Amino acid sequence: MLPLVVASGLLIAIGNLMGGKQVTSLAQMNFPNSMTTLGVLGMGLLPSFIAGYIGYSIADRPGIAPGFLAGQIASFLGAGFLGGIIGGFIAGYIALGVKNIKVPRWASGLMPMLIVPTVTSIITALIMFFLLGSPLTAATNALNHFITGLDRSQRALYGFLIGWIGCADYGGAISKIPNLICDGLLLDGIRGPEGIKVLASMVPPFGITLSYFFAKLFHKKIYTKKEIENIEVAFPMGCCMITEGVIPIAMNDLLRTLISTWIGCGVTGMISYGWGNESPVPSGGIFVIPAMSKPLLAIIALLVGSVVTGILLAIIKKPLTDEQVNGTPKDDEVEKDVDLSGINLQ
Repeated sequence: MLPLVVASGLLIAIGNLMGGKQVTSLAQMNFPNSMTTLGVLGMGLLPSFIAGYIGYSIADRPGIAPGFLAGQIASFLGAGFLGGIIGGFIAGYIALGVKNIKVPRWASGLMPMLIVPTVTSIITALIMFFLLGSPLTAATNALNHFITGLDRSQRALYGFLIGWIGCADYGGAISKIPNLICDGLLLDGIRGPEGIKVLASMVPPFGITLSYFFAKLFHKKIYTKKEIENIEVAFPMGCCMITEGVIPIAMNDLLRTLISTWIGCGVTGMISYGWGNESPVPSGGIFVIPAMSKPLLAIIALLVGSVVTGILLAIIKKPLTDEQVNGTPKDDEVEKDVDLSGINLQ
């Protein structure tokens, strides 16, 4: 799903930067309009994409078509991303059950291509149109109204929470939960949370890099040579929104690093969301900041959060000795040569 989200978001950003807009007639088409229109069409595929591949992951090939159709139903209902996820699970498990039904030998060849997709699609449609349609639409609208109805102080609080949780485990399973929600809200035109996701994910590598220089200003050694080499790799990865580069550094002093990066990510999210910065692109790091609604505010939010992380780490990390920095063992840890010349083997 993510390549489609990223490509579509970038197409929208490219088109918008050139003054493009979504059009419905070929007579209105020019290059900027084509980029924006294609990006919007791509975003519209997201409910079907996620539903189709959830269905595939559950029921294998017979689950693909019903899953995609379930996603189309979610789009029709206005249930968006949430509806696509639920529809994919419904279609997948129904397909899994139908394909395990025993049928006569003459019908077995028709099962994967005809019977399973058709029967599954019918049952899925009945459930989503007549049973879950209204609740799904109501839940999606309630979430959207809640998000858009927040005042500045509430947005600042939620921005801090989203930024903090989105960086909780540096791109791991916990981080993916709020990031997935941000992607889903983007499909419904709510772009503020996406700005948090993009900016906050860069704070850990940027903050750790700054902490090295801050500590160096005060002649405090807080990283080993190996960690410094990892920082040199983590920083450019961070520019591209890849947070995982900080994991080898964080694991050597996990608690202090987590506290510092959590606070920095939260501060970035608070500034970005509290003052109304939005991102039409869900990924791309520093390269999509020009496409944000308030690029200068985005840069300020990123810098402030990174500086906060850097200062905290420079203060609370324990200073290292020269031996620890260079990775050389202490004298009492060095193995002494054992003289075996006196041993006489008969």
